[in-house]
Amino acid sequence: MALHFSPAEFARRKESLLAAMEREKLDALLLFQQESMYWLTGYDTFGFCFFQSLLVTAGGDIVLLTRSADLRQAELTSNIEDIRIWKDGRDADPAGELSAIAAEKGLAGKRIGVEYESYGLVAANGRRLDAAFDGLAQLTDASLVVTRLRAVKSEEELAYVRRAAVLADEADRAAIALTRAGADEGEILAAQHAAIFRGGGDYPANEFIIGSGREALLCRYKSGRRVLDARDQLTLEFAGVYRHYHVAAMRTLVIGDPRPEHLTYHRAAQEALLACEAAMRLGKTAGDVFTAHAEALDAAGLTRHRLNACGYSLGAKFTPSWMDWPMFYEDNDWPLVPGMVMFVHMILMDSQGGTAMCLGRTYLVTEGAPEALNLASLDLVLR
Repeated sequence: MALHFSPAEFARRKESLLAAMEREKLDALLLFQQESMYWLTGYDTFGFCFFQSLLVTAGGDIVLLTRSADLRQAELTSNIEDIRIWKDGRDADPAGELSAIAAEKGLAGKRIGVEYESYGLVAANGRRLDAAFDGLAQLTDASLVVTRLRAVKSEEELAYVRRAAVLADEADRAAIALTRAGADEGEILAAQHAAIFRGGGDYPANEFIIGSGREALLCRYKSGRRVLDARDQLTLEFAGVYRHYHVAAMRTLVIGDPRPEHLTYHRAAQEALLACEAAMRLGKTAGDVFTAHAEALDAAGLTRHRLNACGYSLGAKFTPSWMDWPMFYEDNDWPLVPGMVMFVHMILMDSQGGTAMCLGRTYLVTEGAPEALNLASLDLVLR
């Protein structure tokens, strides 16, 4: 088996999950989030785009229901011993087969949690699941049970997080080295990915963001490349990735002479990021960090240019997004505790003036001040 964690680590995770299930009064849990399956068993696949589920009973039984294409994937990458295969076909009914497995495990009339909030459970399959279990058991939303456990990283996980941070910085340096007037965005993007793959890293859970000119104001990847002008701006958001663990960074680089707004906005972004850093303490909440972001940028007169969120948790994530819970937004009462890995980004997008300025890095929450894992310098990069 190609497992990335020790047997003791997996045993600890299973024990913590069973304890959480007991607190939630769950007789079983149906996992559909690939992140949950990876965390609990090591199972590593993108096959969650089809119906598959990991059943965990309160007694500790674990059963995976998946397709034949993922049989060997599960055998090689996980510690799952009971793997069931549903057969592709016109009359395939994996939800029905899952309910039969639940009945086999003595779960008739029991309370079963479901990860309804999952890319691995599309709405159509969710309806089929509800119909298949109707009359058999009581299904209840338990989408955050494993997510809350995953939010706090173990020492074994943090070793991978720190390696991801090294790869993030290598990707950052690779991008800066190629950024200049006349450079092609495609070459910059290729250099970032090459640095990560050379370092033994993985594909990211979503595309890197790269955009120059007016496209530097975009917060999402878009298809198409351009060549940098003599006076330009380039926004990059990317992540070092190792064993699926992500450490993200974000910055806007300026090519040629900066506009006055670039300097003003960068100063404000840096001050706001440091204000968030100061708020990221034991006993504070994710909402407190957002408040620090909003107050700093609002005081600088940049309310209309900022976003309504300023970051999120990071960890082992799968497509289509590396964003995890909790997020930094207004009044989020999720408490910050040691072991959480949090990406904080200051995003300023001046649509009227066409000026972008972004700055972000990843932190480890500790008993004291948070530890910056990457992007040691927050200075504006001029090329």
